Amino acid sequence: MEKLFKLAEHGTTVRREILAGLTTFLTMAYILAVNPAMLGSIGNGMTPGAVFTATVVASIIATLIMGFAANLPIALAPGMGLNAFFTYTVVFGMGYSWQLALTAVFLEGLVFVVLSLFNVRESIVKAIPASLKKAVAVGIGLFIALIGLKNAGIIVGDAATLVALGDVTSGSALVGVIGLVITAALFVNKVPGAILIGILATTLVGIPFRVTAIPEGFAPFSLPSAPLLFHFDFSSILSLKFLTVLFTFLFVDIFDTVGTLVGVTTQAGLTDKNGDIPRVKQAFLADAVGTVAGAALGTSTVTSYIESASGVAAGGRTGLTSLSTAFFFFLALFLSPLFLLIPGAATAPALVMVGFLMMRSVTEINFSDPTEGIPAFMAIIMMPFAYSIAEGIVYGVLSYVVLKAVTGKFMEISLLTWILFGVFILRFFIS
Repeated sequence: MEKLFKLAEHGTTVRREILAGLTTFLTMAYILAVNPAMLGSIGNGMTPGAVFTATVVASIIATLIMGFAANLPIALAPGMGLNAFFTYTVVFGMGYSWQLALTAVFLEGLVFVVLSLFNVRESIVKAIPASLKKAVAVGIGLFIALIGLKNAGIIVGDAATLVALGDVTSGSALVGVIGLVITAALFVNKVPGAILIGILATTLVGIPFRVTAIPEGFAPFSLPSAPLLFHFDFSSILSLKFLTVLFTFLFVDIFDTVGTLVGVTTQAGLTDKNGDIPRVKQAFLADAVGTVAGAALGTSTVTSYIESASGVAAGGRTGLTSLSTAFFFFLALFLSPLFLLIPGAATAPALVMVGFLMMRSVTEINFSDPTEGIPAFMAIIMMPFAYSIAEGIVYGVLSYVVLKAVTGKFMEISLLTWILFGVFILRFFIS
């Protein structure tokens, strides 16, 4: 383990890495319920059971590659947002079959493999200015805190004010608040595994409140269904509509992954002095190969998960964390009823605490220079408000280039940043 993952060099232990992997798994285990429900609603042969198996196996493949090849504590799974685009826009909205949608995901993954092999995605990371890399970490922190609060019902939608405080005196929201108090108390008292203990404790608290639902005749074991292998349809891949779908999958996945890698590795202290990520090429290949495998198995785009930050907060620093997360995904194949007991209210406190930890990077942003501070601020606020890591990066880079240009600081804009600027502008006209 030491030779493979360099645990001592990263100041960690096997026990800490395994607990971190379990913490990451528990905070992202909701995808095992959400993805099958969302894609399974398509019907016509795409069943929740088949999607569940595809989700688990694709996650295992991608996360193992991330652990062994990149030695980074980042887990991967079919991405939220991308699965909604797959289901509600491509299939229900545009009328494409799910087989054609899987074909778009498959081809996107192949393009990713090529871009990763030729270091194009690595160049994109390096093109993002240092101040924006810090801002990405902060923005992701706010974003995942919002996700947690929303999952618990502490924050709810409101027609007049967009968002509002939910009813925190009962139900899921109350359990979430209690869980947040427990988790924060454990954390400030430096209890090892505070976030993981908080998730488990909140799950137990949810039982008398009927938030943690234990169905009648509950059995923790189940055999996995067969996935939908190689259900592709190449009949319309040269149409403009299909290419638009392909580009959208490509764009969102690139910049969601870039943002997650930057944010999580920054929080873990794994970046170098320029904010660059070690073994980023291998990390991108994990994402790309996972997407290809996921499409072949019958699920939407696989991407790096921002919930990996919870494992980092629990002490994860190496690929052993990812290996552990992959192992718990494997267990989930046979213990899905047990893992699916964990409600959103139980993972919410973990995500809020991780959001707090990721805010630390804000002190390293130079707000005294408006050409650095305003783009950083735009990146930070657009992630939670637009509910997208990718959009935060887009508006951060756009404002960075514009403000540097209008103040005559052209030398501070790299060629690759100019190229990103052009791609982002072009995207408004073809998306």
